[in-house]
Amino acid sequence: MRLRGRHYETGEVVEVTIEGGKIGAVEVVGAASDVWVAPGLFDSQVNGFGGRDLNGEDTSPEDVAAVMRLLWEAGVTRFCPTVTTHSYERMSGSLRAIARACEEDAQVRHASVTLHIEGPYISSEDGPRGAHPREHARPPDWDEFRRFQDAAGGRIGYVTLAPELPGAPEFIRRLANEEVVVSLGHHAGNTDQIRAAVDAGARHCTHLGNGAHAQLPRHPNYIWDQLAEDQLTAGIIADGHHLPAAVVKTFVRAKGLERTILVSDAIAAAGLPPGRYEGNKGQAWEITETGRIQLAGTPYLAGSGLRLHQGVGNAVRFAGISLAESVRLASENPARRFGVEKHYGRLEPGFDADLLVFRWAEDRWEMQVEQMIAAGEVVYARAA
Repeated sequence: MRLRGRHYETGEVVEVTIEGGKIGAVEVVGAASDVWVAPGLFDSQVNGFGGRDLNGEDTSPEDVAAVMRLLWEAGVTRFCPTVTTHSYERMSGSLRAIARACEEDAQVRHASVTLHIEGPYISSEDGPRGAHPREHARPPDWDEFRRFQDAAGGRIGYVTLAPELPGAPEFIRRLANEEVVVSLGHHAGNTDQIRAAVDAGARHCTHLGNGAHAQLPRHPNYIWDQLAEDQLTAGIIADGHHLPAAVVKTFVRAKGLERTILVSDAIAAAGLPPGRYEGNKGQAWEITETGRIQLAGTPYLAGSGLRLHQGVGNAVRFAGISLAESVRLASENPARRFGVEKHYGRLEPGFDADLLVFRWAEDRWEMQVEQMIAAGEVVYARAA
């Protein structure tokens, strides 16, 4: 297979040859093209999409596969299925469904880099807890984590937790020793607790600036501490709702282009049209015309409806970075953080043929996905 388009970094028109699921060659050709070619995006935080919930009472392997297919439309070829705070039974059920999907479906197995549990070892305080149910927030429990890992078939490689909880440093150390990426999120840790977590092996921040108190001391506070810590990469939701444009710009400048990762944190409502929907436990939520998802009748966010290719365009607009730089925040950077950078996230020979073909409207900072290739096969093409 051969693809032709403008290289996302150089703007030169290149022909990409695909052989056996890998990029065989990338050659500059003397021609014009109105499409671009880049590595497929990597969304490291996905809770659901298009009405399919990875955290439902009856999440199935079919739900996982459906989410993956919908992510192709958002330019995503790799992702971290995310299971959030709930009872052991509910979380382990979701983990088993995702593991089964990986076992039974080669495309899901290829797309799912590692499983992410966001909680249940998080703060129970209002603000840091976010939308996670208070009754299920709890301190770290190694025996329970091992049971989670068994349910997931050993696929959990990313854990979000609060560093201030009892036993957190030792728990982090044990996770790091098993090469699990430990991320700080939904927490109210102070400077010393964040420092202890980093010393124990924490290396990432989950959706920095969200899952936080509405008001904080001007300094010190846990956002400054995490921004200043060079050993921590940071995921950010660049949708204009979770973080204002000025905050995205500030975070990108503080963490730098090497330590910033774009995520969607998409929930099941992502990709659905504007309107009112019934959620779990009788809660209703609504999607506005701007794509904001909020609890019905309130101004409070209920989750993210961002598609990651939109986040790439927003990061260019908000942070004043280039298209190439923004694409790297959603491909090469997460690949490095989650250990697949040797074969994913670059448009170079020998790398996985997981590719995004798109149009770029520079005046509107909009990326339109035209075609997706995963493991060397065309998996999505936009209808004419």
